[in-house]
Amino acid sequence: MMVTDKTYKYINRRERVIFFIKLLIYSGLIYFNVEHPAFFEGLPWLYKIAEALTFFLGANLVISMAWLVILYWYTRRHRIKPLEKDNFILGINRITSVMNTAFFLLAVPIFFGKDLVQLITGISIVAAAIALLTKDYISNMINGLIVMFSDQLSLGDQVRIGEYRGRIMDITLINVVLQNDDDEIVIIPNSVVFTTIVINQSKQNIKKLSLEFELDHKHKFTPEELESRLRKSISAYQRYYREDSFSLKTLEIRKDFVQFKIQLLVPSDKEKERLIKRALNTEIIAIAEGGRS
Repeated sequence: MMVTDKTYKYINRRERVIFFIKLLIYSGLIYFNVEHPAFFEGLPWLYKIAEALTFFLGANLVISMAWLVILYWYTRRHRIKPLEKDNFILGINRITSVMNTAFFLLAVPIFFGKDLVQLITGISIVAAAIALLTKDYISNMINGLIVMFSDQLSLGDQVRIGEYRGRIMDITLINVVLQNDDDEIVIIPNSVVFTTIVINQSKQNIKKLSLEFELDHKHKFTPEELESRLRKSISAYQRYYREDSFSLKTLEIRKDFVQFKIQLLVPSDKEKERLIKRALNTEIIAIAEGGRS
C-alpha cells in the first residue's frame, strides 16, 4: 500500500485525537493537583497515583509531540514510500517505545513515594556494573537502530546473512527476523548482522537461483546437450531472467553419478522464481527418467 494523502490524513487525525485526549487528562491532573490539594489528605494513595501519572503523562506528551512533528515532516518529504515498510519510521517508533518505557519505570518509584533525584543518583553508582552486564544487549540495540536508520536493509528485502537467506519480516532493537523459502522464521541478532557479510538481493531487484542435481552415468548426455535442454525448458520465461547468466557447472564426478549445478539470475519475485524453478525441476526429472528426448 502506497502512502497517499488519505493515509496521511488518517494517521495524523488518529494521532492528534489520541494526543489531545492525553493532553486533556494531563490538564485535568494539573488542575486537580493545584486546586484541590485538601482532597488528597484522606486518600494518600490517590495522590501518589496522580503524581506518578502526571509525571509519566507529561513526558509521554512531549515524546508524542516530537513523534508527530517528525512523522509529519518525514511523510511530507517522502510521499512515495510505503509507510509500513519504511526504516526511518520503524526506528522512530522503536525509540519512542523505549523512551515511554523508561519514563514509565521512573514513574513507578514516584508512586511509592521515592525521591526521583535521589533514586537516579543511587542508580548512577551502580551504572558501570549494569552497563557491563548489559553490554551485549546495548550493543544489539545500537546496531538495530543503525540498521533502521540506514537504507542498506529494509522490511521486505530478500537478503542473505551468512548461511541464512530469506525475506526481512521485522527489524527490532535486538534482532533481524527473516522468513526463508521454507516459511521458517529465522531470528538473527543484530550483532551477528554487523559482523557477517550481508548480501541484499532486493537492492538490485535480482537474485541468484541455484539448483543442484545428480544424473546417473547411464544417461549419456554431454554437458553441452544437457545445458541446451535445460535452457529450452525455461525458454517460455526468457523475459524473466538474464539469459547470459545461465550456467551449468559440473561439481563432482563419482563412480555412479555426476553432480551438476545450475545458476542463473532471476527477478526478486517469488512467483516468477517458483515458475522457473518448477520448469527446471520438471525437465531434470524427465531427463532422469527418460534419458534423451
